[in-house]
Amino acid sequence: MLRLAYSELYSEGISPDARFPRARYARVRELLEPARAAGRLSFVEPEPIDVAELWRVHDADYVRAFCEGTLPAKEQRRIGIRPWTGRFVERVLRLTGGTLTALQALADGARVAGNVAGGTHHAHHAQGGGYCVFNDIALAARIALDELGWGRVLVVDLDVHHGDGTAALFADEPRVHTLSFHARLNYPRNKPPSDRDVAFEDGTRDAEYLARLEEELPRALEAARPDLIVYQAGVDALEADKLGRLSLSREGLQARNARVFAAARDAGCPLLLTMGGGYGDPLEASVQAHADLFLGAAEL
Repeated sequence: MLRLAYSELYSEGISPDARFPRARYARVRELLEPARAAGRLSFVEPEPIDVAELWRVHDADYVRAFCEGTLPAKEQRRIGIRPWTGRFVERVLRLTGGTLTALQALADGARVAGNVAGGTHHAHHAQGGGYCVFNDIALAARIALDELGWGRVLVVDLDVHHGDGTAALFADEPRVHTLSFHARLNYPRNKPPSDRDVAFEDGTRDAEYLARLEEELPRALEAARPDLIVYQAGVDALEADKLGRLSLSREGLQARNARVFAAARDAGCPLLLTMGGGYGDPLEASVQAHADLFLGAAEL
């Protein structure tokens, strides 16, 4: 069955007063419960990541300041989740650990596994941003290369926001190929180049988006020749998303996911899923689209 990392801290570790849709993690978990009861997927409580592991991709002083609660107010504002609760540090460490839990499931022989959170692609070497503290994608890729024996990694980042942190962290790493689909005029302002960037204009709909995906995924597979695919599956390209700027439908995102699943199957690669962004108005639109990702993966 599909193994998914999940913790109640994903929601509960964020203050109710924060301007962030903290409820989406718990709501996705609720929508996945029938599939769990039917034996199609299981949930694993992740352990907090060992802080020393974060030094693989992050500056030690930045890691220390966050964990000790001494990160300057300017850096806290850059990340954007405020006020911070006393459990926020544990939440971030456990969330990052969740992606490594899924990675270990792949190392143990699973073909697909995921984290009902993660995809924190805006975190750079020495700073966070855009609701991201540590870059779980980069950390998983680094461990896959250095510890688990995978020789090449393809990051397929289909969040509506450019994967700037991941692109910057692997700018000089030929074993990691980064592909980013995003809204051209959206956050972040500065977009360090991925190996392949595809930028869409405001209001882009399903047909154009999926046509480009049909073109770009085979090219990325040919360029990357991956042993592992990491899929940042943000659903903030939905028309209902208040931070998105694109106009994809729920059905369009389902088709997007199916194409990534097929690409992993055709490449014979294990597939690591991270949830990415979703800020729908109403939030339930994002929750349903997030759940679609994992339900689709469970069918694999």
